Amino acid sequence: MIEAAAKRLAGHARRTPLLSSPFLDEIAGRRVLVKPECLQQTGSFKFRGGWSALSALAPEVRARGVIAFSSGNHAQGVAAAARGHGVPAVIVMPEDAPRLKIANTRALGAEVVLYDRATGDRDAIGAQLAKERGLTLIKPFDEPQVIAGQGTCGLEIAAQAAEQGVTEADVLVCCGGGGLTSGVALALEGHAPGLRARPVEPDGFDDVARSLTTGRIERNEKLTGSLCDAIISPQPGELTFPIMHRLCGPGLTVSEDEALRAMALAFTRLKIVLEPGGAVSLAAALFHPGAVSGDAVIAVASGGNVDAEVFGMALEKHAD
Repeated sequence: MIEAAAKRLAGHARRTPLLSSPFLDEIAGRRVLVKPECLQQTGSFKFRGGWSALSALAPEVRARGVIAFSSGNHAQGVAAAARGHGVPAVIVMPEDAPRLKIANTRALGAEVVLYDRATGDRDAIGAQLAKERGLTLIKPFDEPQVIAGQGTCGLEIAAQAAEQGVTEADVLVCCGGGGLTSGVALALEGHAPGLRARPVEPDGFDDVARSLTTGRIERNEKLTGSLCDAIISPQPGELTFPIMHRLCGPGLTVSEDEALRAMALAFTRLKIVLEPGGAVSLAAALFHPGAVSGDAVIAVASGGNVDAEVFGMALEKHAD
């Protein structure tokens, strides 16, 4: 399924590189390779899953339009994929989503419906709109074709790591509901078994790490209050968790400040822009070296859709 998604994505998704810097290697005490999905279409890996899911729909179903719920990156990925296919898209977004993500989603031609993240039920809102308008729901992570699309990132990592002589390493993945993590894990299983996917989450929102420890799906007590909004989900997905439980190594967590520092280092040393949720994997690679094994580590920098104020805060706070 991942290989089929890769064929449908050919000519639409970008093949992002693996970046490195001797300065980052020195901090981590090992070779650090960064997969900058912030350079992907719409600024995050989510375009892969959005295009994969829409392109797999029957033409008559796709023509009626799609609906998605997202704090911003899945929103933009689906909106861009819908525009590319010439079909309507409705995106349900929390009111506290970064302004840039809301604006970009609208600019891509989607209708945006806002809700209160603390009191609203995005699933219920999405289900009602889908029923009323005949739209197809594109889930953010618990959807086979979305997982397959995100898995194309893993196919690229497998090939690129081999090109650079890396056959054994932890692959750290910024993780919310687990679509990217599970997709990458599946791709690595088939194409680079010496590479092991490991989810990374912000402190206080570590539902995946706890779920991997207990062997059952655990929920977060709160759903707001982190700069890492892009990877805040109530719990792992029903489809993604079994994949992660079977294939992934233990989860890691980083502090908000570590994510901000990783953003600053990514800008100064790699010349890329990351959002907090897209920087947690790099933060884990740099600041938690004892939790990673091997002579090299690969960090998937999953997105770069950050408001100017937050990015400026990261640079000012960690100017070193």
